[in-house]
Amino acid sequence: MKWFDTYKSNTLAGSGNQFYFLTNDNEPHIGRIYYKVYAGGRYNYSLLFSNIIDSTYADGSRSHCNLLCDEWEITRAAIGICESCSETFAGEVDKFYPLTFQGNYRKTVMPGEFFTSDAIELEAKKDSYLCLEVEYRGSMIPYHEESIIPAFVKENGKWISSKHVPFPGMLGCDRKVQAKIGFLGDSITQGIGTDVNSYLHWNARVAEAIGPDYSYWNLGIGYGRAEDAASDGAWLFKAKQMDMVVMCYGINDVCRGRAEEQIKKDLLSIISELHKAGVKVMIQTLPPFNLQESTREKWIHINTYIRNTLINYADGIFDVVPVLLDGAEADGKARYGGHPNEDGCKEWAEALTPVLKGFVEKHRN
Repeated sequence: MKWFDTYKSNTLAGSGNQFYFLTNDNEPHIGRIYYKVYAGGRYNYSLLFSNIIDSTYADGSRSHCNLLCDEWEITRAAIGICESCSETFAGEVDKFYPLTFQGNYRKTVMPGEFFTSDAIELEAKKDSYLCLEVEYRGSMIPYHEESIIPAFVKENGKWISSKHVPFPGMLGCDRKVQAKIGFLGDSITQGIGTDVNSYLHWNARVAEAIGPDYSYWNLGIGYGRAEDAASDGAWLFKAKQMDMVVMCYGINDVCRGRAEEQIKKDLLSIISELHKAGVKVMIQTLPPFNLQESTREKWIHINTYIRNTLINYADGIFDVVPVLLDGAEADGKARYGGHPNEDGCKEWAEALTPVLKGFVEKHRN
């Protein structure tokens, strides 16, 4: 997509397609989603959407990676700026600006379709919020069940907290940057473990520390597996648009019983496919996750494989285990919880930032 030549992520929130919701009628519904702006200024903005599920949800019995959602329709969309919002408070927007899709105010979304809104110029301060208000209808619509950014639907004239809104995959703007950095992984990368709307997850902190000379796209999704990314579908397609990717995969594969050798092959395949697209890759070890004894040995073996073998295939490596581990590695206890809390994410970011900064300086064009 040539769109990626112009547009880069301008928020540190993760919002890929994790699941889908069903509606029993064809009446329009209205939702709002609030994205905190990373780099302030006046830019052209365009939103990227996809009608494909990126990752497998839970046990995969209802929703799995590369699932094409049914046809649905955006009947109206608009974007505005506000200063504050919260998990339970839909921030006030002084003025909404209509969004169009190839010049049209309505958009029929086809199964498997990637699409973008037309460019619209907005001036937004850093840490203000861009609010997408969208009216939609259809029977099967992709969304992000475990999103940790504010989202609402309108019921009886009131905004009610709800995730049943179609989430854009990227809040894109035409800001000039030295390189595009993606963070690819599961819920730990997405930021689960930190408070809703806090933007205190580890990669958000890293992005703030490294600074706005670069763009950052959070491609973390809850329940996401290395197996999903290695399938080379819509999720990895997004990552391939980056100049550099920091990947952290494997916990869900271990927990869901995927064989050790398959997980190793999946990790190597992800690196290989990203390299074919010209992307430089930093791989991280699997963080401690308070695993059961039956799966802990697999976790240790995979991390040994990352340290001793994948280091020869990736362009860089960061071992997060010593940062988050509580006690001996054989016990695998997570000092800050399996989904690292604010303190754990702070420790992670402080340790990773100088390593990633050196990696970026080495590999930027």
